[in-house]
Amino acid sequence: MNVRTVNSSVSFKAPFMLEGVDRLFPEGTYRIESDEEMIQGISFTAYRRTATLIHLHANPSQPGLTETLSVEPAVLDAALERDRTAIPTD
Repeated sequence: MNVRTVNSSVSFKAPFMLEGVDRLFPEGTYRIESDEEMIQGISFTAYRRTATLIHLHANPSQPGLTETLSVEPAVLDAALERDRTAIPTD
């Protein structure tokens, strides 16, 4: 089984929440890792996502402590869509 990790980033222009997590995350750019496995038995190369991780910003009150959350792609996409369509408060 062939597995690959795809690294990308997402940016939020306002603080945001992720479904299933009871806290607010600050705006900014976050690193995303997606693990994908090759789908066997088809005539072309295709991959299926098996895991998605978001690397959170360090908490200023706990320097050096980092956190990574496993997140469903649909939950991340929904948070990005809310951020994209939010009405500015300025």
